[in-house]
Amino acid sequence: MPLSLPTGQTGRSRYGQVFLLCLALAAALFLPHCIVDALSGSFFHYAGDFNDQMIPFYAYANAFVKQGGSFSWATDLGSGFVNAYSYYCLGSPFFWLTIWVPSRWMPYTMVPMLCLKFAVAGGGAYLWLRRWVKDDRWSVLGAVLYAFCGYNVYNIFFYFFLDSAALFPYMLAALDDAVLDRKAGRFPFWVAVNLLTNYFFFAGQAVFLLLYFLCLCAGQVYRLTLRLFGRLAFETVLGCALGCALLIPAALSLIQNPRTIDPFDGYGYLVYNKAQQYLAILFSAFLVPDAPYLTDLFSEGVIKWTSLSAYLPVVGLAGGLAFCQVFRRHPFARLLKICVVCAVVPALNSLFYALNSSYYARWYYMPLLVLCAATVMALQRPALRRSRLPGTFRLVLLVTLASAAFALVPTRNEDGELVVGVVDNQWRFWGLLATTLVGYGLFAWLLRLGRRMPQRLAGLLLAGVMGFSFLYGNVHLSIAKYAQWYNDADYVAQTWGQVEELRDTLPQDAFYRLDTYECYNNIGVWLDRPCINCFHSTVAPHILEFYPSVGVTRDVNSKPEVSLYALRGLLSARYTLVPRDKVADWEEQALQGWALAATTDQYALYENENWVPMGLTYDYYITPEEFDQLPEDQRAAVLMKALLLTEEQAAASSLAPLPEDQRSDCNWEAYVQDCADRRATAAEDFTATRTGFTAKVRQDTETLVLFAVPYDDGFSATVNGQPAEILSVDNGLMAVQVPAGESDIVFTYRTPGLRLSAGISLSALAVYAVYLLVLRRRRQAAKTA
Repeated sequence: MPLSLPTGQTGRSRYGQVFLLCLALAAALFLPHCIVDALSGSFFHYAGDFNDQMIPFYAYANAFVKQGGSFSWATDLGSGFVNAYSYYCLGSPFFWLTIWVPSRWMPYTMVPMLCLKFAVAGGGAYLWLRRWVKDDRWSVLGAVLYAFCGYNVYNIFFYFFLDSAALFPYMLAALDDAVLDRKAGRFPFWVAVNLLTNYFFFAGQAVFLLLYFLCLCAGQVYRLTLRLFGRLAFETVLGCALGCALLIPAALSLIQNPRTIDPFDGYGYLVYNKAQQYLAILFSAFLVPDAPYLTDLFSEGVIKWTSLSAYLPVVGLAGGLAFCQVFRRHPFARLLKICVVCAVVPALNSLFYALNSSYYARWYYMPLLVLCAATVMALQRPALRRSRLPGTFRLVLLVTLASAAFALVPTRNEDGELVVGVVDNQWRFWGLLATTLVGYGLFAWLLRLGRRMPQRLAGLLLAGVMGFSFLYGNVHLSIAKYAQWYNDADYVAQTWGQVEELRDTLPQDAFYRLDTYECYNNIGVWLDRPCINCFHSTVAPHILEFYPSVGVTRDVNSKPEVSLYALRGLLSARYTLVPRDKVADWEEQALQGWALAATTDQYALYENENWVPMGLTYDYYITPEEFDQLPEDQRAAVLMKALLLTEEQAAASSLAPLPEDQRSDCNWEAYVQDCADRRATAAEDFTATRTGFTAKVRQDTETLVLFAVPYDDGFSATVNGQPAEILSVDNGLMAVQVPAGESDIVFTYRTPGLRLSAGISLSALAVYAVYLLVLRRRRQAAKTA
């Protein structure tokens, strides 16, 4: 069964048909859940990250870009806007399509944009597939398989992950066009679009494109000349330059972020530390995906929230396995085998994430696209369907059924009682298994029908895949959404529904931060107000230095324990929002220093009686060595007494060492006195702007002024109009020295690297325009020759 060199189909494209099919199927998938939410008086909300990050971030970013600015006070303790949101949405064309919508109504755009992403994904997959598949009907089937594969359905939860999955096939198709058809000019555009959309996913795409390129060269499908290779290299560099507008600022921020510097050690390069990780990878290709925050089969390993799904609806792996058995030397077969090896070797898996040891499977959409091609290329061949497909299909069924063993093996629970099964939830597991088997049963039935009507098999399978995608997609959405139904019952009312009332209720007389107790995440982002609680992955890097030093775990969430009362004073937290149904829990803690200030429909607002404004001055300092010897729960209290300075900073200051007896004097009474002392000399006027902040201070002597804002290389400062050095103190906060008397302080934030990035992109755009003009003239000259 030889495969001929692909030349692309010359007939009429069915792109519009695929786009509309995927758009309609996605709309049908979300419609029941939108109706449920509408009946409860709200917009569509899902669970976890979708609710806590995606909806508020997109609404906030929509408003921010319209107002302009460079510094986001609502993002944790304050972060550069470009660095904080370029990972999520700032470069995505899907985000910019919604910019015309008022930010208040952005939550209502989430489902239409999801439908559009599925449609764009299907359309792009079709454009790439039609080169490799002889019959366009099978290309349409492969495109729908890709659009509604388990990876994409799973990542509805993360919303913006679908942007890269939707746009990647266009870049892959443009690469084929450039090499096989010598169509110059398209590849740089799609490289730029994918890089702008998400730099994190683009790193994995670059690795996969290299593997793809090498496999096709090794299979002699790509036949390169020196001239063609040079042009391809030029277009690659040009595309990266075009798309780097947000890249350099992100890179400068990420290299300071400890979460991105997490190397392997020893065996960690070669094997996962839990055997269940391998089983999870295996069964992700056979079973419909579980909810991102649930793990029914496996309790060990890194599985939750990792996008671990390699499932294709109805057909599963049967067609891909048959293809790889017959066409073992085909570039796609080789590429898929390489990807399997990458998936099971930690260091190779991490190649798609800059060798970070944190486990993710967020690159699976790329081999899944190739798997879709291999599947339909196998299914379109009658001889292969007869000879190989039955055996691979039986293997898929056998492995799928084998998963039932996990629900049937005997074990003992925490109480020592004998129970059946190690799965997390028997009903949910059997539901997922039954749904999977329905899909495989449908596949077997459709193949049997296809024996009598071979010319209609592609259409029958397309109908089956679409119908089953609606079924399993709804099962997945229902498990993820309604498992959180009770927890999210007040989500809309306490977030979107309270924005206007809270803004009217909260005083505007001075700068302060909010605190929250048992609230939904990112209330500060909803309100566009500073808040010490924030669920965000790409905040200013020094936040991740400061918080752990005062006993706060900071991975993707800033959530200081209520017991760390001194931290509230240091960070200028003035009000705590408490949901009205949690007031009793709050008051049971008998917290001192908080008084009820106001109420809204959903919240009680408690005011911090020991609130301290921004711009603190001190008489004493403490060194890092002394500070590290303190118990973590006392460190914030000590930072209300003294400034944490290095030996060099201390030598240049006028502060005295903190007396040893005060280091241990961290009781409530001492804290109240410290707050009063700091408040007495705090900045008289602190104003936060979208480009930094200003402050006025009046001091008797030359001293340092602390601002509880994360240190960032993007800040510059002036004191009374003269440039001033910004010191990194308190493990990641900022201070500046002021003279005796009255001082006007101005901190200005400019995103580091943004001007350089923008300059490179604009220069590349000019080069690209000239390049396209030259190509156009060459084509015109060739036509007239």
